[in-house]
Amino acid sequence: MFNPFKKKREVTLVLGGGSARGLAHIGALKVLERENIPIDRIVGTSMGALIGAAYSIGDSIEGMERKALKFSVNKLLDPTIPKIGLLAGEKLEKIIKTLIDNKKFVDCRIPFTAVTTDIQNGEEIIYQKGDLSKIVRASCSWPGIFNPVKIDGRLLCDGGIKNSVPTRIAKALGADYMIAVDVGFCVKDGPITNIFQIILQSFQIMGEELNKYQARESDIIIKVDLGNIDQISFERAGEAIEKGEKAAESKIKQIKKDLRLS
Repeated sequence: MFNPFKKKREVTLVLGGGSARGLAHIGALKVLERENIPIDRIVGTSMGALIGAAYSIGDSIEGMERKALKFSVNKLLDPTIPKIGLLAGEKLEKIIKTLIDNKKFVDCRIPFTAVTTDIQNGEEIIYQKGDLSKIVRASCSWPGIFNPVKIDGRLLCDGGIKNSVPTRIAKALGADYMIAVDVGFCVKDGPITNIFQIILQSFQIMGEELNKYQARESDIIIKVDLGNIDQISFERAGEAIEKGEKAAESKIKQIKKDLRLS
């Protein structure tokens, strides 16, 4: 029976990793916003941390989409002498600062949590305060590709190593009703000819397996079918965003029913 005095369920949006595939999060957010789905907290890892941070500080969907459509993977390239990463990551951090307007955690209009991994001991480290740009950079830094980031004496890298879709983190933070956006991975079947392909393929295999268990812990999974759009296909941003929209639209009816919005 409907109880008009029942407390509103708080909605936690969980955004998984995926690099270029993660641009589908923009499409999902577009639909959630258009349908007036309330978002009380965002938990993100890797590209989900970047998109989540941008949305949390108040960046518009239109602005994020416009930036995504202009982006290319070449903007990330700052090769360094390989020691703990092929790329220095300074260009990545500069891009992140621009995307989030150099804002801080305290500037977030929606409470935001970024997930990282301490590569020295395997611990998952979450942040809700600190240097937002540097922490998001750490969450986006693929091991072996980007140099890890030193924060508070820790050597941090991509949160997706342990939490490709950080539903468990959201639960630990007290999530009431959880919507997870899972952009999946692109495991390819073909010849491997260089170290970059080896690292990338390893991430796909690992991430796909993690997603099978992590995403299903949410109340609603927005599973985006991105086909052969891989992690560096930034030139297909428009396609990824559109697929994110379609996946979210397919779940709106159930979300509204669960939240008693219809």
